[in-house]
Amino acid sequence: MPLFTSSDKALWRLALPMIFSNITVPLLGLVDTAVIGHLDSPVFLGGVAVGATATSFLFMLLLFLRMSTTGLTAQAFGAKNPQALARALIQPLLLALGAGVMIVLFRTPLIELALHIVGGNDAVLAQARRFLEIRWLSAPASLANLVLLGWLLGVQYARAPVILLVVGNILNIALDLWLVMGLHMNVQGAALATVIAEYATLLIGFIMVRKVLHLRGVSLDMLKQAWRGNVRRLLALNRDIMLRSLLLQLCFGAITVSGARLGSDIIAVNAVLMTLLTFTAYALDGFAYAVEAHSGQAYGARDDSKLLDVWRAACRQSGIVALLFSTVYALAGEHIVALLTSLPQIQLLADRYLIWQVVLPLVGVWCYLLDGMFIGATRAAEMRNSMAVAAGGFALTLFALPVLGNHGLWLALTVFLALRGLSLALIWRRHWREGTWFARS
Repeated sequence: MPLFTSSDKALWRLALPMIFSNITVPLLGLVDTAVIGHLDSPVFLGGVAVGATATSFLFMLLLFLRMSTTGLTAQAFGAKNPQALARALIQPLLLALGAGVMIVLFRTPLIELALHIVGGNDAVLAQARRFLEIRWLSAPASLANLVLLGWLLGVQYARAPVILLVVGNILNIALDLWLVMGLHMNVQGAALATVIAEYATLLIGFIMVRKVLHLRGVSLDMLKQAWRGNVRRLLALNRDIMLRSLLLQLCFGAITVSGARLGSDIIAVNAVLMTLLTFTAYALDGFAYAVEAHSGQAYGARDDSKLLDVWRAACRQSGIVALLFSTVYALAGEHIVALLTSLPQIQLLADRYLIWQVVLPLVGVWCYLLDGMFIGATRAAEMRNSMAVAAGGFALTLFALPVLGNHGLWLALTVFLALRGLSLALIWRRHWREGTWFARS
């Protein structure tokens, strides 16, 4: 079997822009930290960290807007149905704008609730409050951008993620430097930079969508009527993906909390190792996004041979990338850790747990790919159930912490990723044997 077929090339055409776009996300966080970290008090950095965590948790729960839009759009694209393409854009967009406006209107009580849950130093929480009061003004644009990105990904417009994410993040970085360092707006400047960048990105997104709508034969009349249709299916789909996202967030939150109980050095070590895992996940997520679009297109066209080609190509290419990451971490992990921290005790401690960075790419790659297959088929209920099984296995493994210590924490994460992949693989195998994959999900 050749390692590089036309399906492999098509997958790379969509995956590569997503990988490069994803790299700009941690770059933005790095610049935020560097800019705020140069102010004259650590409470500013603490406030932005708390505010960014609260924002990430809220918006990650609403990531279903991007995922469901990609699946529905890819299916409409595969079926060559312009009415369905219009509906896959307008209905989620209205939902995103509505949710965004609600967040803006009720941001004060939401902020108070978030800060009450986080707790901590009053001075830090005061800065976090100032940050969030401005930052959450971007909610309508941020959520609408998720929909536009999902839709453009679904129609396989490969330049879209690069333009939306890279341009938006570069603008954010430039505004960060100007507002915080130049105008001395402190945490409010960091928040305002993101708000302006989000609305600018939204404008660029609408321009790209308008171009693609014309190319795909979607008329203005179709858009006007697109709010009608099977709204109940969209809401059920988004509900199931949101529950899945909540379970995912809770498990990763448990890693942070459990690590904190193991001591300050373990917190620092896990933060460094999580940086490696995050970088790996961004790369493999690029393939997952490409699989969503291509498998959704095959699903919409009811083309089982194309679906198998997509799956085999994804296994080949992402498997090679996962193996490459594992090899790099095995051979050069100690040197990479030394670049991330200059503290000798943290470097020595990290060496004990580097084996997990070798294992995790090879275990996790399959759940990322299968997520893409199931999102493309809009089988959200099965994804939710799979995540529940994995979360249960994760929770049970945490009982080994008193015996295994931090190794138990990384084992729990490995079990979590393995169960996600295994449970989805079993469901996929059953559907394929019974010929029910293309049934209405």
